Amino acid sequence: MRRDAARHRRAQPSRVEDQVIFTYMPHPNPTAPDLRASLLENPGFGRVFTDHMVTARWSADSGWHQTHVAARKPFSIDPAAAVLHYAQEIFEGLKAYRTQAGEIVLFRPEENAKRFARSAARLAMPIVPEDIFLGALEALIKVDAEWVAGGEGSLYLRPFMFASEAFLGVRPASDYIFCVIASPVGAYFKGGAKAITVWVSEDYSRAAPGGTGAAKCGGNYAASLLAQAEAIEHGCDQVVFLDAAEHRWVEELGGMNVFFAFDDGTLTTPPLSGTILSGITRDSVLTLARDAGLQVREQPYAFEDWRADAQSGRLREVFACGTAAVVAGIGEVRQTGGGFTIGDGSDGPVTRQLRDQLVGIQRGARPDPYGWLHRIEGV
Repeated sequence: MRRDAARHRRAQPSRVEDQVIFTYMPHPNPTAPDLRASLLENPGFGRVFTDHMVTARWSADSGWHQTHVAARKPFSIDPAAAVLHYAQEIFEGLKAYRTQAGEIVLFRPEENAKRFARSAARLAMPIVPEDIFLGALEALIKVDAEWVAGGEGSLYLRPFMFASEAFLGVRPASDYIFCVIASPVGAYFKGGAKAITVWVSEDYSRAAPGGTGAAKCGGNYAASLLAQAEAIEHGCDQVVFLDAAEHRWVEELGGMNVFFAFDDGTLTTPPLSGTILSGITRDSVLTLARDAGLQVREQPYAFEDWRADAQSGRLREVFACGTAAVVAGIGEVRQTGGGFTIGDGSDGPVTRQLRDQLVGIQRGARPDPYGWLHRIEGV
């Protein structure tokens, strides 16, 4: 098994003159322009999809091959495919925006490529080279560029990879499929940008030391769904997880990182300790906050301190951040036995400032001194 795993990791992607070529096979019956326009008016989140998808295959013998852009359609996989039994699967999420100048841009896609590689390594999967990852995004956007709405809309891109080998033995698979699909989206939370309510889970943990908490894999999200359902039952938008060891320290929400803003101008967020996903939006917020003169601390923060600081007024604002929602203020916290409000229950000035600055950069409406935008040429 160890020899198989070593061979698996050493396999290199195949190249044609060091260029990644995505063969384009047009959709035979693409969405009509008037129907597409209607769908883009109110797409919601993750329910409407573009016409095409990108796929690439990897095998231990051939490396990366069969890179295609073709009509989006269901996969046909063997019932013994390893992903169905041992959950070898990872994914990413990022957005394409249409700027006021009509350009289409991605926000820090190189960081998504790096995190995808780290996730793959953790789940004993082959690494997707950065040029294939970025090339797949660009190829899909160029084909489905008309699905990138202007205004407040965006195109959510979902790269993912899964084990496709038909084999029931417990070892890393020898065949994989990498795919990118796209979905035009509006606001992640119903009602748009407003302070959300969160539920603190006292019975469930998202990740534990030594586990897969730092990887973006489906199993982490599946394990959070019961707690998220509990949050919804209590009228909340999202669930907050505490650490698995002591069940005391705040870690993250079901799909977002969390920040705490205090009355002395400091900002605190839980550190990346191996159980928390390294959010690209989180990293961007840290950079913007520091450049705005805020003192930022990456350190543990206990839930009992969250409650006490909110009640004393020392804690002024709390916000969550992630690709889907970008930056969302947290106005109320609920748990078994009661809850409490943050400030007046609405977005605070720090939350609004960081959200406006970040969204402005993402959409090309503000200067980008960090070089975060990746422009799609030829669309």
